[in-house]
Amino acid sequence: MHQPPSTKTIHTPNITDLMHCMPRIDRREFCLALGALSSVAMLPSVLRANTSPMTQDQPPADAPGIDQASAGQKVAAIDRGNMQWWRGARFGMFIHFGLYALPARGEWVQWREQIPVREYAKLAGQFNPDKAHVEQWADIAKEAGMKYTVLTARHHDGFALFDDPGNPFTSVSTAARQDIVAVYAAAVRKAGLRVGLYYSPLDWRFPGFFFPNLQLENAEQMRAQYHRQIKQLMSEYGEIDALWFDGGESDWLSFNHDMSDASFPKLKPGQHYHGQFSWQGAEVNRIIRDLQPQVVVNNRAADVPPDYQTREWAVGDFDNTTPWETAFPLAGYWGYAGDRDPMSLKDAIHLLANVVGRDGNLLLNVGPRADGTIQPSHVQRLKEIGTWLGKYGESIYETRGGPFMPGKYGVSTHRDQRIYVHVLESKMETVALPPIPANVTRSTSLTGETVRVSQDSAALNLHIQRSRGNTMDTIIALDLDRPATSIQPMATT
Repeated sequence: MHQPPSTKTIHTPNITDLMHCMPRIDRREFCLALGALSSVAMLPSVLRANTSPMTQDQPPADAPGIDQASAGQKVAAIDRGNMQWWRGARFGMFIHFGLYALPARGEWVQWREQIPVREYAKLAGQFNPDKAHVEQWADIAKEAGMKYTVLTARHHDGFALFDDPGNPFTSVSTAARQDIVAVYAAAVRKAGLRVGLYYSPLDWRFPGFFFPNLQLENAEQMRAQYHRQIKQLMSEYGEIDALWFDGGESDWLSFNHDMSDASFPKLKPGQHYHGQFSWQGAEVNRIIRDLQPQVVVNNRAADVPPDYQTREWAVGDFDNTTPWETAFPLAGYWGYAGDRDPMSLKDAIHLLANVVGRDGNLLLNVGPRADGTIQPSHVQRLKEIGTWLGKYGESIYETRGGPFMPGKYGVSTHRDQRIYVHVLESKMETVALPPIPANVTRSTSLTGETVRVSQDSAALNLHIQRSRGNTMDTIIALDLDRPATSIQPMATT
């Protein structure tokens, strides 16, 4: 999704180590790479290529498309009734899959290693994942307790996992001879989950993306592909529940305005491309809403009113006014980059609780191998998350963040007349919370600890007698004499 990773050893991120920077591409190397792209500008689509948006390692804070905290951004369509399922789901699977799984060095491998378009396109002749493995993704997601999935239907490299009569650079027209999006969507529906698709309007195969003023006709060809493929995805694959754009914002266009000043970073904050080219997002929005009026859309396509905001590699701030989601990799990369250890179960549970406690959704990423299999240790970790959710999912699903704001103790969630306090500090035996305008009628530890509650006008105190077995998340349910939804968020220490 964003800037390519460094070649250093990939580490599994801790949720507190967010948004670390990576080295930028040297200007001279960048220009050489662009020269290779420009030399094949008018070749048939099958000889043009691009890679997925996310990186093996944490991207820099100024990489295009990153939203560390979306609290100040507005969502245009948040009143649409179909957001209810999405907000209640809370947990989904992101799947980065494409040609980049073959070299197994991350989804930005073409960019980072400056692989010529013709050379990269040859990978399509080797890309032949097993249909059964693709179908298994849905079962793995379901067993993990996920409620929806999002697959990279087409990443920045331009290789589509679906049929497109106007573009032979697809999984249908090359070695795989299969419509992977169709296989995926059918399996996800069979598993009873919601179907989501990722799509990148930009395409590295088109010089017009980098230089829309100098290569306007080429940029318009890229836009025509964008509109055509969105129509294809919205009309040929049944009901689509979520559409996840990446790279379609105006600050991705024209990294800098001419070859002499070419570099990776997007335009400076507050600056946007103002040339002749436009994505014509209003037309894209019309296509989407005419064909899939129920679909929920994120905020990464210019002039397409979003239903929710996207964060990456970041938990960010509490925000219960704007629907938001954070995307986070299970093992430190997005597209497959060799077998890597997943984050620990404790880190995964803390990440999920921290996101939901801030009133967001977690989209946890896996990067299948080229044959479509997901690394066994990742499958095992996902099963463990699912087992935990099988016991304590009531404190996650269909809840909202708060009313106690995140603090040293952890986070809270609520539903109806019940508050769930997630005590993530394993040694904390007394949790001092602000007073609430409601009486606690009953307290229960879902995780088995003995809990005593004391409440007065000054504070709400939880006294925990800890058991030796639980060091991940002590979950205390507080039943109230009035709806918890009526209590405004309160700051904690």
